[in-house]
Amino acid sequence: MNRDEISFKIKEEAYRLGFEACGFARAKRLEKEERRLETWLSEDRHGSMAWMANHFDKRVDPRKLVPGAKTVISLFCSYHQPELVKQQEKSKNPKISKYAMGEDYHFVLKDKLYQLFEFCRELIGNIEGRVFVDSAPVLDKAWAAESGIGWIGKNSNLLNRTYGSWFFIGEIILDAELSYDSPTTDHCGSCTRCIDACPTDAIYEPYKVDGSKCISYFTIELRDEIPSQFHEQLSPWIYGCDICQDVCPWNTKAKTGKEERLFPKYDFVSKDIDYWEELNLQEYRELFRKSAVKRAKFDGLKRNIEAVKPYLKKQQKESK
Repeated sequence: MNRDEISFKIKEEAYRLGFEACGFARAKRLEKEERRLETWLSEDRHGSMAWMANHFDKRVDPRKLVPGAKTVISLFCSYHQPELVKQQEKSKNPKISKYAMGEDYHFVLKDKLYQLFEFCRELIGNIEGRVFVDSAPVLDKAWAAESGIGWIGKNSNLLNRTYGSWFFIGEIILDAELSYDSPTTDHCGSCTRCIDACPTDAIYEPYKVDGSKCISYFTIELRDEIPSQFHEQLSPWIYGCDICQDVCPWNTKAKTGKEERLFPKYDFVSKDIDYWEELNLQEYRELFRKSAVKRAKFDGLKRNIEAVKPYLKKQQKESK
């Protein structure tokens, strides 16, 4: 088989495994992203996420991660449930980011990626490579854009015309050459809805996000107390934030995801502030046993609940 035939069969298998998109990019140093990352770090936009400055060379050059790397395969898997969007939109209860309501995406995508990697080995022969899902120094959105499966929007999320941004990205880095795809064009146009809607002004310029002011940072990554001046803006989010995605026009027409493991495991939307206030450690462990919410830890989640509690209690009282 020639390179085009091999590439076609890999994409065909990716779709069979449940990925909605698959694209190939030549492994190289991402010089433009290197400059952007250097500036972002020098301006302290990463807050307390010191790990973002680690392994800088590996972040911008996949050949440092996989010796002899020639191809970065980028894929995504949608978790979008339109009914969940509508339910959460109407609810006045505490909110958890929709991506975290199902099984931990790290496990779901890695299962699929390892299967695809083995398929590549059987198809091509003696090759080496690694799979990645948001847990190594890989600029996943940049590589996805390089591979043509989407463009990076003004809120810094990867956007796709069919699936919006409601998806998880994974990569396979191989030491084999494939037929490479071309980047797509930007379809954000003059829209600024994500910028206008961000309550903490974390999107300080189009395509630039101050991670240290993002609600997702406060409720997930930050280990210290959340600055009191941001408590009201946090409400009603107790884990993550979907505001800039909820208002994006591309997400209002996004296709529904098919992977059932990513569907919500429980009815989180109907749980009011009283429920979350009384949540104990045992209940937390049962609710989030296989969930990405574990990243915030029990104490972090309770801290978030305490931060938004006064505003939700007030709202609850006024609605009676």
